[in-house]
Amino acid sequence: MKKLILATAVAATAGLGATQNAMADRIALVTSTLNNPFFVTLQEGAEAQAEALGHELIVLDSSNDAARELSNVEDALSRDIDVLLINPTDSDAVMSSVRTANAQDVPVITLDRSANGGSVVSHIASDNVAGGELAGEFIIEQLGGEGQVVQLEGVPGASATRNRGEGFMTAIEAADGIELVATQPANFNRSEGLNVMENLLQAHQGIDAVFAQNDEMALGAQRALQAAGLEDVVLVGFDGTDDGIQAVKDGKMSATIAQQPARIGELGVTTADRLLKGESVEASVPVPLQLVIQE
Repeated sequence: MKKLILATAVAATAGLGATQNAMADRIALVTSTLNNPFFVTLQEGAEAQAEALGHELIVLDSSNDAARELSNVEDALSRDIDVLLINPTDSDAVMSSVRTANAQDVPVITLDRSANGGSVVSHIASDNVAGGELAGEFIIEQLGGEGQVVQLEGVPGASATRNRGEGFMTAIEAADGIELVATQPANFNRSEGLNVMENLLQAHQGIDAVFAQNDEMALGAQRALQAAGLEDVVLVGFDGTDDGIQAVKDGKMSATIAQQPARIGELGVTTADRLLKGESVEASVPVPLQLVIQE
């Protein structure tokens, strides 16, 4: 009889677990691209927090394609999601995705990059303007206030591109001895960072510093600088990815402005959890930045 009672209890517990899993709130995370370590880490932070809080997380990769992003959002909505987390490919293009979710009364939370339209209940990101300014101030200090600088920009239209550039320009325009000789997009991509940097080195002599708006572009630029024998050029990245921080430790990059992508993903799910519980959430949730240098 004891064995029968134990078996019944186990079966009942298993059934309860299955019921609870079936009733789990469903959250979608639509990322701009998973071909970038930063967003992979953001995804991992979201997945860990979703598991900890007992939510089902659906992850969809937009591959930096705005049309695919909208398709992903429509796919997620067809699965009866309760909250949409989205890391936009482009702050303007994402408006269609946000409004599509709005039409179905699904709350939207943006991560890292903002949306320029539609209704968003919360935006979770680092202060990219402050980060760009921090990068500029570091370069000015390293150059003693004089020198020629180039900037590698991210994806045109992305809020991170615009904001990091704004902060960087604020810093260097305040330094009379600093000349911005070129600023060109490399789309947050390592290979493009290499190619664009090679072209800039051919077009401009005497470059003293490079600000790349993410570590992937900075690592591409580093290869071009190394090949040209210009390893003394001050090179600053942004994001604080594992590869970026290791490059700083190895002396291949001068610095990186470190974000906390795992924390952004975690806070996205935490904010979604609060919404699902009927709690109020902040319209803007800042995530601290840090200048990482070799010392």
